[in-house]
Amino acid sequence: MADNGSAAKTLLIGLNADHFRHPLDRQATQTLKQLPGLDVAIRSLLGPMGEQFFYLENIAASVLVGPTQLPNIYGLLVEACRVLDLEVPQLYIKQHPVPNAYTFAMRGKQPFVVVHTSLIELLNEAELQAVIGHELGHLKCDHGVYLTLANLLTLATSQLPFGSVLMQGWQSQIMEWVRCAEFTCDRAALLATQDARTVASVLMKLSGGSPTLSPQLNLDAFIEQANSYDAISETEMGEMLKRLKTDELSHPVPVLRAREISRWAANPTYQSLLENRPLLNQSNGQSNRRSDKQSQPGSSNPAKTPAGSWLNW
Repeated sequence: MADNGSAAKTLLIGLNADHFRHPLDRQATQTLKQLPGLDVAIRSLLGPMGEQFFYLENIAASVLVGPTQLPNIYGLLVEACRVLDLEVPQLYIKQHPVPNAYTFAMRGKQPFVVVHTSLIELLNEAELQAVIGHELGHLKCDHGVYLTLANLLTLATSQLPFGSVLMQGWQSQIMEWVRCAEFTCDRAALLATQDARTVASVLMKLSGGSPTLSPQLNLDAFIEQANSYDAISETEMGEMLKRLKTDELSHPVPVLRAREISRWAANPTYQSLLENRPLLNQSNGQSNRRSDKQSQPGSSNPAKTPAGSWLNW
């Protein structure tokens, strides 16, 4: 894994989720919070068991990264946490043929991140830090409760008789939130690396990369694919097919994620975070909302939008 090298990054002391939360995530989260008692119920009933179950699985069959175990990767984690103003969670490397990374934090006691070996093989160090930053975004935004609910609903749909019928309404709502939350965590990846092309490159490699092909891929051409994707909506049938396909997904399509993060990198909100630091500009919470209204995916006016748990990154 090559080391790209990087200049010193801006430390975002005082950063909180509202400084970078995507507007779609904000809206979807508010909708879920209107379900009374959901948060408390999941934390109370599943938190202790989930933490112990995954701790046992990780400590027994994965490699715990630390100062004396894969210290280069540990350094990427520590630096990303310093930038995002977050306590350092456990990071495990797991042997697995499917490129993936995920996080779990239910009660805040034993948060952890897992990265598969096959994903590490695809990436350079800066890109790996983007993946770590994305997962830290889930921790920073306290996404664990709703990610757990999403996976429980998915399990119920596949295992229970008539599960797809019984859970359809709930699953549709929670999966829409999951897709929105991914945009927020892509922003966390950008804040951690402070290089939009690095984040977009990860998405490209996850779409069609391999250790052999990755050096040959053209990032600008990949981002340009988003325009072709947008053009499908010019017909009613195309728009309907896109909606049906999107409803099946846990993540927004990669080309839109790559373009969205490129646009936010040029947005005054992002620039203000780096230049003014969160503690020096606590009014950013309101300014972020105003700027983000003009930077939602699928915007037809680019001039106004300048450029865990168990779910695939």
